[in-house]
Amino acid sequence: MRKRIYEIIELGLKGDKTSTAYEILMLVAIVASIIPLMFAEEHLVFHYIEIVTVSLFVIDYILRWITADFRLGKQKRSFLLYPFTFWAIIDLLSILPALSLLSKGFKIFRLTRLLKILRLLKFFRYTDKFQVLGKVVRKEKNVLLSVLAIAIFYVFLTALIMFNAEPHVNPDTGVETFGDFFDALYWATVTLTTVGYGDLTPVTNIGRFVSMLSSLFGVAVIALPSGVITASYLEELRRKKNNKEKEQGKEEE
Repeated sequence: MRKRIYEIIELGLKGDKTSTAYEILMLVAIVASIIPLMFAEEHLVFHYIEIVTVSLFVIDYILRWITADFRLGKQKRSFLLYPFTFWAIIDLLSILPALSLLSKGFKIFRLTRLLKILRLLKFFRYTDKFQVLGKVVRKEKNVLLSVLAIAIFYVFLTALIMFNAEPHVNPDTGVETFGDFFDALYWATVTLTTVGYGDLTPVTNIGRFVSMLSSLFGVAVIALPSGVITASYLEELRRKKNNKEKEQGKEEE
């Protein structure tokens, strides 16, 4: 019985209509649970949506816990280890906001609205495309971490230069510009990512030169991981397609 539950909620076997129906049900529940976050007002229907969706999340959490030994393969220890796994923590955090349903006293925990956003992470469990993307990120993690390290170093370097080269108050307007180092970090980040909101702008020649370099460097920093992820993603999709064709060929034989 537990093995069958595990096959339904976890494996998603090809042709298993029950497993497919379960995945669709959970996807609908995730989307429905996020809808109330799109409205500032509270409606009675949102209350019922919360009750139904959280009930499904609790059932899903329990089912995954009681079948943890099939997933982790560590016999009885699996039941102790499961609550500390990544997806179990995400599942639990998606349930915790329901505490606000218990009593009006819990309404002080308004930050629980933010935890509900974590329910979107459950999409990764039920959609193949996100799982493929996850594999790609893990495969190319060394390249991505290297690019991230370079970007962080460059942000701090340009922020440090800008903070010391630029006046903290614009001499023309008298408006505070780079008042503290965080302002410089903010400017360096949005410039590196080629966003450039324009709320902070350099007024010295050194600052403008650094700004131009940062914009050009930002194009390269953004383009490099994008190309790596795209190439690896297409390769992973081709590999999955080839595996499916091989499986179909074996079934026909």
